[in-house]
Amino acid sequence: MPLATLIGRWAMKPFSKALPPLGDTERAALEAGTVGFEGRLFAGRPDFDVLAAMGPNQLTEREQAFLDNEVRALCHMLDDHAIDQARDLPPEVWRFLREKRFFGMIIPEEFGGLGFSHFAHATVVTRIATINTATAVTVMVPNSLGPAELLLRYGTDAQKDHYLPRLADGRELPCFGLTSPYAGSDAASIPDRGVVVEREFEGRMTRGFLVDFDKRYITLAPVATVVGLAFHAVDESRPEGQRELGITCALIPVPHEGMEIGRRHRPMDSAFMNGPIHGRQVFVPMDWIIGGDKQVGQGWRMLMECLAAGRAISLPALGSAMQQTALYVSNGYGQIREQFGMPVGKFHAVAGLVAQMSAELYATDAARRFTAAALDKGERPSVASAILKVQLTEAGRRAVNHGMDILGGKGIIYGPSNLLGVAYRQAPIAITVEGANILTRALIVFGQGAVRCHPHVLDEMAAVQAGDETALGKALMAHGRHVATNLWHSLFGAPVLGEPPEDLLPEARLVARMSAKYALTADLAMGMLGGKLKRMELLSARLGDVLAHLYLASASIWRYRVDGAPELLPFAQAAIRLQLDEAGKILRDLYANLPTAGRRVIGALVLRRTAHLAPLRDVQLIELAELLRKNPRIVERLAPDLSEPAAGGLRDLMHAMELSAQLGDTTAALNKVLRRTNSLEEAASSALDPELALAYLKAADKVIQVDDFKGPPRGADGKADLNPPAAASTAPVAPPVQPAPPPSVRPPERTIPPRVPAM
Repeated sequence: MPLATLIGRWAMKPFSKALPPLGDTERAALEAGTVGFEGRLFAGRPDFDVLAAMGPNQLTEREQAFLDNEVRALCHMLDDHAIDQARDLPPEVWRFLREKRFFGMIIPEEFGGLGFSHFAHATVVTRIATINTATAVTVMVPNSLGPAELLLRYGTDAQKDHYLPRLADGRELPCFGLTSPYAGSDAASIPDRGVVVEREFEGRMTRGFLVDFDKRYITLAPVATVVGLAFHAVDESRPEGQRELGITCALIPVPHEGMEIGRRHRPMDSAFMNGPIHGRQVFVPMDWIIGGDKQVGQGWRMLMECLAAGRAISLPALGSAMQQTALYVSNGYGQIREQFGMPVGKFHAVAGLVAQMSAELYATDAARRFTAAALDKGERPSVASAILKVQLTEAGRRAVNHGMDILGGKGIIYGPSNLLGVAYRQAPIAITVEGANILTRALIVFGQGAVRCHPHVLDEMAAVQAGDETALGKALMAHGRHVATNLWHSLFGAPVLGEPPEDLLPEARLVARMSAKYALTADLAMGMLGGKLKRMELLSARLGDVLAHLYLASASIWRYRVDGAPELLPFAQAAIRLQLDEAGKILRDLYANLPTAGRRVIGALVLRRTAHLAPLRDVQLIELAELLRKNPRIVERLAPDLSEPAAGGLRDLMHAMELSAQLGDTTAALNKVLRRTNSLEEAASSALDPELALAYLKAADKVIQVDDFKGPPRGADGKADLNPPAAASTAPVAPPVQPAPPPSVRPPERTIPPRVPAM
């Protein structure tokens, strides 16, 4: 009997118990995406020639022209504070979005759309988001989270011909209802059900579904004209055990009998539209099922295949925008604001934060661009897209938090000139939606990654399911060789496969070694814990995080090669080392928490010779901050998507920084005179170009000042009058304020969404 068969026979029973069972929804999720470079990292064998083969991101002339013209014009229309106050986009912005077909970026030109690449789509959303998140969300949902992609992939010809031109030019505004009150992160368990029926519809007998549903947190629902809906399809005419057909996706026009658009949600009081949708006995003809009869029950697979692309674009774009804006604001304000006789950006505490923000932005944006390139080559990287969603939204939140610390009092004063307040308030939204980060790290990044990215686990699971002892034995033998190789590489050094950029060869060696250590650790954890690891989210999340940091470090190597920007070498090196240091910390924490007796010995062996992964020294951080302070071109390269708004604090800061660049190093002398004289005019008169100097001092003063508002009235004694007299009897009496209705499961609703300004 062959050795493989003997091994398989011996292992079949224990492996059947140890391997985690796969449900239908998990299987669909696993089969939906493709594996890219993250698979090589999981295997402990990153090949840097494979990175290089991805090539740079490219925009067509048409895409570049759209960014230079339409996107720039849109950003010039956006006033973040005014939109936040109004809790809606201005009518002229709605019209512009429609006229210029922002809602049809992913729709091919043959259907009236723009037919943009994934990278172009991501760049448009990022640039808008640097100015106003609400507008960016309004644009991104129809392109990445709406029905358009589902129609393009699975729709019938009739559905495509009807809806795609109308979605492209904004005649139809879509939303997609997936999340239910009792099924959020566990979206596959939505309780919404549709039963197959036949009834008269539009004058003829029509087969379809009678659906009951409750959806919430649905972006664009309050203004949608067509609702994408996910529900469980049931055919009660079938035998017992065959009635459940699976999750199904449909398109329902608004208004439609039985469907109600609920009142508006206000996620962190944001201006973008969001709300619930309810349906009672809603008839959905079979022609409204996306893809028709043949796609009934295929909705979960459809969503998993399409959400991977959207997850890699939409929320990572928001995270990148937050990082770019926070870096620009922190670096710029740090140069203008002085304390103790020098710019606050020169204080090491501030400089260190700014340097860390720049290094992290280099890595996260590298990963975002690398994944967009993979999407444009036809890949569907479900694990990589989850990595992006988690890492970029968390990095965005960290960057805004750091920026708020640097701004100090300026940052916490509300008003039009506030620089990061709206972003600070809204940062948790991106963390939460499209799969909460706290679960995505464990369930998708590692949960799916352990099966999809591992070179042997999927083969083992397939062999166990088929009861094939020989196939299981062969897979286990290959798995054993894989573990032995990674053990050797972990202890004695891993080879560098391919040719990384010469400037980054030391960093590439570190990536190769850490990848081997990670691959070995993942195998040890899965081998020791088996199926229990699936439920131990604290451990599996750590394993997912290490893979994520390796992915970001690898993407940084790719970015340095394709950018052709040697001035960014210090930032590339810092980015990689910070990511690897974080990976090393997480691995140490993981070994400290493994519930096995030998974890300390194993961890000590695996993690030996990792001192070189120490974070950047303080002097290196200060050098990075100095480069940012002295060279505006570097800031432009790190934050290329930052756009100029219509008004507000960011525009004021941009103006002040432009004047500062014209003055050069003379700003320090100007500020010294200003401190002595306390006169803008007198300080400016000391400069070689008094007119330019005065313009700068006024602009800088505007940046430093904060907004104020009318306070309570004061009496004749100058004291605040906290009990002002009632209004004169001649004045009209305001009607009494009605108390807000108490919250309820089903608040009053309207059936038709408000009109959005037409083209």
